[in-house]
Amino acid sequence: MSFTSLLYGVFLFSVCILYWSSRSRQTRFLLLAIASLLFYASWQPQYIPLLLAMTWVNYSLAKVLVPDTVPGSHAQDWQLSNQEWQFAQTGWNQRRFWILVLGIVLNVLLLFGFKYVPFVLGSVGEIWQIPTATASADWVSDNVIAPLGLSFFCFEAIAYLVDVYRGAPAAKSFTKFAAYKLFFPKLISGPITLYQQLTTQLRNPQFPSIEMFTEGLWLIALGATKKALVADRLGLIVDLSFTHLVRAGSWDLWLATLAYGLQLYLDFSGYVDIVRGSAILLGFNLPENFEDPYFTTSIADFWRRWHMTLGSWLRNYLYFPLGGSRLGLFRTCFNLLMVMLIAGIWHGAAWGFIVWGVYHGLALVVHRLIDSLSKESHTLKAFWRSLPGTILAWIVTQSMVFTAWIFFRLPNLKDSWFAISHLFGKEADPQFTQKIYLDTLGIDRLQFTWVLFALVGVMTLLFLLQRRLNLQLNWPIKLVLSPVSLYLVWLLAPQGALPYIYFDF
Repeated sequence: MSFTSLLYGVFLFSVCILYWSSRSRQTRFLLLAIASLLFYASWQPQYIPLLLAMTWVNYSLAKVLVPDTVPGSHAQDWQLSNQEWQFAQTGWNQRRFWILVLGIVLNVLLLFGFKYVPFVLGSVGEIWQIPTATASADWVSDNVIAPLGLSFFCFEAIAYLVDVYRGAPAAKSFTKFAAYKLFFPKLISGPITLYQQLTTQLRNPQFPSIEMFTEGLWLIALGATKKALVADRLGLIVDLSFTHLVRAGSWDLWLATLAYGLQLYLDFSGYVDIVRGSAILLGFNLPENFEDPYFTTSIADFWRRWHMTLGSWLRNYLYFPLGGSRLGLFRTCFNLLMVMLIAGIWHGAAWGFIVWGVYHGLALVVHRLIDSLSKESHTLKAFWRSLPGTILAWIVTQSMVFTAWIFFRLPNLKDSWFAISHLFGKEADPQFTQKIYLDTLGIDRLQFTWVLFALVGVMTLLFLLQRRLNLQLNWPIKLVLSPVSLYLVWLLAPQGALPYIYFDF
């Protein structure tokens, strides 16, 4: 059930009608859970039992982790001395810690078992020349398909368990927890949403006003336009260019890299727009995931505005527990490297994702070192705040981000290194332009270059209008434009929509 399909529109409309027609809170929770399972079943029905089992496991573990849950006779025995009670309480807190570890390990093992076993076996077989390991990796890759949204599911579950361990309230109703955990708009690719962010909204849903209804409809239309009319068309060139690396020239590789960076952003942010719009129609406000990341002037700021919920998760559940920036500059740099290495591994089981993560980690380290030097030098600080310094910082940041996308798009290091090493001085195959550009889009290479620059120009103009001048469309205009946009998507979208890129993660 594609998010840009007519079927999803009918499904969402039906769920909204049933949801707002229900008076009982528990009935609404149950309806959301069932609707979410039906939605997931349209993709991978074989994993419904696993999804329910892991939801139940995390719900049950969290109930035990609640700090006020003190089992044993000492909780009611008033004859115990204060010292004896504190001793018993300390023992229980230690057991709580190991229950948390158990929950984290179960979620990580689930993720590892489905996504990383072939990679580990294949790497071991290749490095140590063990044919059995290589054959096992091939068999697992051919016969086991990872559940959609598994990484997002596990990260949300880990965050929930850690929050409850730290003192946040746990869900008292499994139906309510299932409605949160399986909520169909965010189930497959996020945004990563904490239980505490939705619990109040689940308890007291607010029927959307005409302004909020229009905003939800507008976000759905905007997301569908980004995905179907722009990202998918860019994806056609990207796929053909990176599939035929040997025939592509340096100009083509640069165009494919730029196009992929734009495709990835429009594809994922378009998905999030549809998700947030769908949630608004049901009375929920999901967190934003992007804030114009391609207009940032530092890699640290980029990660504050790209995939924001993942960045927040990495900070709160990895970076800060590792010590953050509290233990000196060297430890800070080490923590940044470790966090981004894990971010790379989270995105996929391939060496290219690891290189991508380390690349971003090194960039964050360099930024931290430059930032540390700038605090000691008034001249350097003044330069980075000047117009030339700002422009240079933007060019360096985005050049690093876009070249790193090559490893993201080509996780096989042989392919990504071939692309990197041929970014300059390589001539294209004489028929490449004809086959890739003219036959696919009906324009030549130069025209496609101008199309990309025009797209960047439109994004820049919208950024200046919305973020700098704070100009927004009012709700009546959005209400008129939304059905027009959806009709254009239905009319002009290319046949055979490409899958969402982040569905693989």
